[in-house]
Amino acid sequence: MNRRNFIQQSTLSALALALFKSDAFASGGSFQNFKFETLRNNIGFFTEQGGTIGWFNSPDGFLVIDAQFPNSAPHVIAELKKLGEKPFKFLLNTHHHGDHTAGNIAFKGITEHVVAHKNSLENQKKAAEKANNLSSQLLPDTTFEKDWSVKLGKEKISGHYFGAGHTNGDVIYHFQNANIVHAGDLVFNRRYPYIDIENGANIGNWILVLEQIQKKFDKDTIFIFGHSLEPYKITGNKDDVKAFQHYLQSLLSFVSKEIKAGKSKEDILKATQIPGVSEWSGDGIQRSLTAAYTELTRA
Repeated sequence: MNRRNFIQQSTLSALALALFKSDAFASGGSFQNFKFETLRNNIGFFTEQGGTIGWFNSPDGFLVIDAQFPNSAPHVIAELKKLGEKPFKFLLNTHHHGDHTAGNIAFKGITEHVVAHKNSLENQKKAAEKANNLSSQLLPDTTFEKDWSVKLGKEKISGHYFGAGHTNGDVIYHFQNANIVHAGDLVFNRRYPYIDIENGANIGNWILVLEQIQKKFDKDTIFIFGHSLEPYKITGNKDDVKAFQHYLQSLLSFVSKEIKAGKSKEDILKATQIPGVSEWSGDGIQRSLTAAYTELTRA
């Protein structure tokens, strides 16, 4: 691979690695410091590097949500195989980012179907073509626009699209009997989010998406989040969803007031904290401020 193609290929994962380096290098550069835990009804999560993976061990086979990277995806596959010799029925993607889909390739020849929102497929293809690594992708073979569902064992899994948020292709997946929701990157638990304006992100609409999610689910729903910042957990409830919604509302309100006060973009980016949401921290406040400024000043 020449230097130019190497640089292009690296761009797919560079942002993810920069955003989530504390996850990726938690054990001094080793990607084997993973966590494989059951929540309820044979449904659980896997964390190691990048976006959180959800999994379901049904009598009829396995279902996996998101795939992290090619060097971590085989670990969740191996852990699931310890639970029994069963087929991998579905791999579901919450959106297209490399820390959620680069590991899809580890499921090639294993999973029967890969599912995602139609915009997620388009975004994944576009990013791979730009990086000249389409051949190393396992793309979704099943897409949907608003809702999708499947029955596996005694569980019904449904996918829902509420509009643009983190990107224009983010969906949630709901295990209806277990009442567990994988929210993907629609929720960053106390961690500054990545707001991908290039791929259709919209903070104002993201706030409305989170409102719909809160209305759809109840106090007993367990949410799996795409990312969190310790000591906060990768799982939570509606209160955590509402807290992240409040973060986005506070972000837009703060930047809007600064713009109206005549502050330049450079001055706004000097902020080290967003008023009213001090529990959000980690790397990336400038990304949030830049995205909000861009959205509010677009013609």
